[in-house]
Amino acid sequence: MGLSFGKLGFSLGLLALGGTLGMMANRYTDSSSPQIFAPDSQSRLVPATMKSPLVKAAAGENINFIALAVQKVGPAVVRIDSTKEVADGAGSDENNPLGRLFGKGGMPMPKEHLERGTGSGFIISEDGRLLTNAHVVDGVESVKVTLKNGQTYKGKVIGVDRMTDVAVVKIEASNLPTVNVGRAEDLIPGEWAIAIGNPLGLDNTVTVGIISALGRTSSEVGVPEKRVRFIQTDAAINPGNSGGPLLNAKGEVIGINTAIRADAQGLGFAIPIETAQRIADQLFTKGKADHPYLGIHMVTLTDDLKQQLNESKETNFQVKRSDGVLIIRVVKDSPAQRAGLKPGDVIETVAGKLVKSASDVQEQVEGSSIGQGLELEIDRDGDKQLVTVKPGVFPASASE
Repeated sequence: MGLSFGKLGFSLGLLALGGTLGMMANRYTDSSSPQIFAPDSQSRLVPATMKSPLVKAAAGENINFIALAVQKVGPAVVRIDSTKEVADGAGSDENNPLGRLFGKGGMPMPKEHLERGTGSGFIISEDGRLLTNAHVVDGVESVKVTLKNGQTYKGKVIGVDRMTDVAVVKIEASNLPTVNVGRAEDLIPGEWAIAIGNPLGLDNTVTVGIISALGRTSSEVGVPEKRVRFIQTDAAINPGNSGGPLLNAKGEVIGINTAIRADAQGLGFAIPIETAQRIADQLFTKGKADHPYLGIHMVTLTDDLKQQLNESKETNFQVKRSDGVLIIRVVKDSPAQRAGLKPGDVIETVAGKLVKSASDVQEQVEGSSIGQGLELEIDRDGDKQLVTVKPGVFPASASE
């Protein structure tokens, strides 16, 4: 019996944890390095690797681009198993906003129990650096990493960034197979997309589809606290795929498979590889990732929201516009307050770029530099003003 996803997940709104099923893929199966079996001196079966070319087309087999991409990347995709002790109620998704991605209700937990989860990851350096999702390894210091050929290692969790759901793991090894990295920013909807991972405990599973859309905001995906513009794909993604690579037709990694929507079928989401690399570099260097912080609460204005705010007794200002990004609160002692921003200000541009939604502002802030001036053009009661804010480091307890 597999573990019930949604009941025993680490961070249940995303894809980390499909339970381990009774039947697992043969650990000795490796399509990129075909093997035969020969008895050893104790009459046990052991793998005897045969030298074989990557492409078997010369033998008359029909090898398409998907198979070639999988043969190229598959050996660098790993399974990540993690175990942690959880206190009563900590594993329930009732109070976990991420848990609602799958539409699961919270389940009562015993006072103490072990949670086991399975996710995916991929190797980015020959000396054992791995990329995966934060929710795959969150709350643990070490994990079990299994390569496609069955080799297992103890992996050390070097750093976790919950705001982008990126994490990095290190195993002590050398001459490992690695992935080739592509460019998500060059993608266009309709391109092929290939996902590799360990969904529901079924190792080395390959699914294929297309890039369905680009630039999906965290709010659209259902995780508004994340600072990511997601790639949307219809390549099948299931619990356990989390942390695995999303590939283009060339077999290059363009994203990390991360989330699905519980209220829809055939929709999966991945973190663009550029975002993942930027965060991973910080995690490997200093064990954490710093995010620029202004200290404002903001909303995207609409006609209905304008009316609601003007009728509310909680706002001490009148909203005159039905479009733009309205600041509804400024955090005390924040960079925004020090720069003179006020509730009721409407943000029109950030760093010279027009912004139409709160997600647009968040994206521009995320791309800014901590401690360096960021220019905002605002509308304050019909008066256009330029305000320069020096973003600080996002505090752990803040919500922008």
